[in-house]
Amino acid sequence: MAAGEDTSHILSGLTNQLPDRDPEETAEWVESLDALIREQGTERAQYIMRSLLQRAGAQSVGVPMVTTTDYVNTIPVDQEAEFPGNEEFERRYRAYMRWNAAVMVHRAQRPDIGVGGHISTYAGAATLYEVGFNHFFRGKDHPGGGDQVFFQGHASPGMYARAFMEGRLSEEDLDGFRQEKSRQGHALSSYPHPRLMPHFWEFPTVSMGIGPMNAIYQAQNNRYLHNRGLKDTSDQQVWAFLGDGEMDEPESRGLLQLAANENLDNLNFVINCNLQRLDGPVRGNGKIMQELEAFFRGAGWNVIKVVWGREWDDLLTRDTDGSLVKIMNETVDGDYQTYKAESGGFVREHFFGKTPQTKDLVADLTDDQIWNLKRGGHDYRKVYAAYKAATEFKGKPTVILAHTVKGYGLGPHFEGRNATHQMKKLTLDDLKKFRDHLRIPVTDEQLEKDSYRPPYYHPGNDAPEIKYMMERRAALGGSVPERRDTHAGITLPEAKSYEVAKRGSGKQQAATTMAFVRLLKDLMRDKSFGKHIAPIIPDEARTFGMDAFFPTAKIYNPKGQNYLSVDRDLVLAYKESPAGQLIHPGINEAGAVAAFTAAGTSYATHGVPLVPVYVFYSMFGFQRTGDAFWAAGDQMTRGFIIGATAGRTTLTGEGLQHADGHSPLLASTNPAVLTYDPAYGYEIGHIVRSGLERMYGENSTDKNVMYYLTVYNEPIIQPAEPENLDVEGVIKGIYLLAPAKIDGPRTQILASGVSVPWAIEAQRILADDWNVSADVWSVTSWNELRRDGLAAEEEAFLNPGQPARVPFVTQQLEGATGPIVAVSDYMKAVPDQIRQFIPNEYATLGADGFGFSDTRAAARRYFKNDTHSIVVRALEMLARRGEVDVDAPVKAIEKYKLLNVNAGTTGNAGGEA
Repeated sequence: MAAGEDTSHILSGLTNQLPDRDPEETAEWVESLDALIREQGTERAQYIMRSLLQRAGAQSVGVPMVTTTDYVNTIPVDQEAEFPGNEEFERRYRAYMRWNAAVMVHRAQRPDIGVGGHISTYAGAATLYEVGFNHFFRGKDHPGGGDQVFFQGHASPGMYARAFMEGRLSEEDLDGFRQEKSRQGHALSSYPHPRLMPHFWEFPTVSMGIGPMNAIYQAQNNRYLHNRGLKDTSDQQVWAFLGDGEMDEPESRGLLQLAANENLDNLNFVINCNLQRLDGPVRGNGKIMQELEAFFRGAGWNVIKVVWGREWDDLLTRDTDGSLVKIMNETVDGDYQTYKAESGGFVREHFFGKTPQTKDLVADLTDDQIWNLKRGGHDYRKVYAAYKAATEFKGKPTVILAHTVKGYGLGPHFEGRNATHQMKKLTLDDLKKFRDHLRIPVTDEQLEKDSYRPPYYHPGNDAPEIKYMMERRAALGGSVPERRDTHAGITLPEAKSYEVAKRGSGKQQAATTMAFVRLLKDLMRDKSFGKHIAPIIPDEARTFGMDAFFPTAKIYNPKGQNYLSVDRDLVLAYKESPAGQLIHPGINEAGAVAAFTAAGTSYATHGVPLVPVYVFYSMFGFQRTGDAFWAAGDQMTRGFIIGATAGRTTLTGEGLQHADGHSPLLASTNPAVLTYDPAYGYEIGHIVRSGLERMYGENSTDKNVMYYLTVYNEPIIQPAEPENLDVEGVIKGIYLLAPAKIDGPRTQILASGVSVPWAIEAQRILADDWNVSADVWSVTSWNELRRDGLAAEEEAFLNPGQPARVPFVTQQLEGATGPIVAVSDYMKAVPDQIRQFIPNEYATLGADGFGFSDTRAAARRYFKNDTHSIVVRALEMLARRGEVDVDAPVKAIEKYKLLNVNAGTTGNAGGEA
């Protein structure tokens, strides 16, 4: 094995690939550097080294990038900021919180409850949080507006324990942990869930990877608001607390470049490096802190490592030949984890005993003293210095890598054990040892009385440490976390802004995507309302016809446009600006949903409403980023999600992966999402107006919703809004669009989205060729009709003997005779959602199976959801009833060549793909 290969995962190669041709001269240079550090300090030495590296580069002396540094603290002792707090007071109530957090989870695991919880995460991270709470996290009442803190989900017991110390929660509340219905009024959610605790939590984080992603875009959103002149956010910081195991999620690392590219120095990641995932070590054979250091530094971040506590400072100072640092560098994480599960004597033998020099370093220390050599994440002085350096650093986001022990202080059954994440209760012996470690004034008798209900501890509001704690929070602007949903007023668009949707497209064809874009453009022009819209397009603006927004609304870029645009002479030239309104995340659906979430919760986070309008290929929405939309629903995001180029047969040139036949079904699983499949521009206008009124109207009672609209890229003549339009039907999900024009055997056709024109054509063919009378209904929302029907069933179930409410779809179809054919460009399960609420015989047509590349007409004929398939299906149902000739269906199949994919005629070939 070549030199350096065995440690390549630990240290960047600087000297190990080159021979030392003059060791004596090398020693002189090293001695000079040591003297400089000794006499003028590390800061001066840093400047000299950087100057030399810069000069070396100018002289073409190849020096590799240092992606990792030694396994020691980034901030030298002589550059550490002085800790300004009362260490003793902070130690005391930090101990109370650690005790109460563990006791809360332990009590929730008693036999009659058994709801679980996590003890070890907060036990290991308490110092990281408490330094923030005491000195850095600004509350909502801070003059700067307050910070946004993304708490690690599994550490939530610690936040509840602090809220108990602050008087925000009672003992009864703590005993309601994870019992949200059975202890209503005194219930605490398992993790940070704003929807479940809307005045406490701000950001949902336990779906791992989504927290870091959303934190990055929250920091961007802060700058977006500032640069557009909507709010001064210059004194607000975003903090995200993450686990080193969580960093394996692609979402955790995949968006780091945005933060670096936009110089988001208002963003701080704190990664709790306890070296463990949920079930075992993160990199047992490697070093996760070194890996993350290299990754973040390569992504353009400022990296601060907090590896060792103050007890190591003297040892490192006396490590004159670097033996200790060498062992630190070469010891893998699996061994570091094992050391904390053993004893001081074990560490002496297996760690310090590796060389005579290091063994001598600790010769005067007892085994207990060796055991008490803390890791950096448990030393509030080291953590304070790191946080202060992070908040003062300019030009880059900062990541703090803090070395901790999972289950710290909980005793040998918990500390560093592989199973510690799943351990939810302590034995009586564990409780006693934990109490002794924390110095909690609880007696053996109290613990032995009921080992399932050890007491919480609070010294009283008059205790000096509690007064100090409350003074610190008051100075920082109040309690954290806290969510407020009061916001500045918002004037909804004037009626004239919707006129473009009512007019139709005249003689010109336009797809519903273009109808929506025209409406959006007019809404953005509304003098009072337009500034609140935040369009989000992940690199497909031209596909959706939204390049018309570039010259006027401009693309948001905090650095502006520092290049000569290749299309600068075009009317629709690409234009970027710090005050740009369009958020353009690139080929990045995950980032786009994060941007959508940050903008859609700005009404609460900042008190400044933004209405995000996220436009994307429909196939890459709920299918790809569904979990992020669940988090958005949890965070009570408001906005519009536009699934463009929708339908399984409408984008058929693109093939399988792009053909969306099921997004409404996936959207239906999210209770916060209202899903619509409009056919015409005027329907879109009413749906958008209704959505805005629901989100921000004065009389709305359920504002925290997202509207998902599917729109298509197949151009048609957009009709003008009919007189006497059933607007209630449009909003609730179904209205009679085209009554039958003849008398004859009766049938009903229900259609949505792009399939409505096929239904109109089927109505004509049924009348002309078969003398069948068909009514055509536009179903704007199969999903909302189903929700209404299920709600009606639930009401009837819980109120036996009372008159049952009739579902809206049943009301609408009352008196509509004959069998029903339901059709859409989605799989049959979409219209099947309302089958149980339909009194008539009911059949569905759709596009089940994988998509493929072909013409629209061929694809629709293949899936049998085209115009002629509607005709044949209606005839089959009427024939069974004896209302048309029994041979009519067979004749129709032959007449229209239904089994020949090349005979399809439904739709057209227009529209951008």
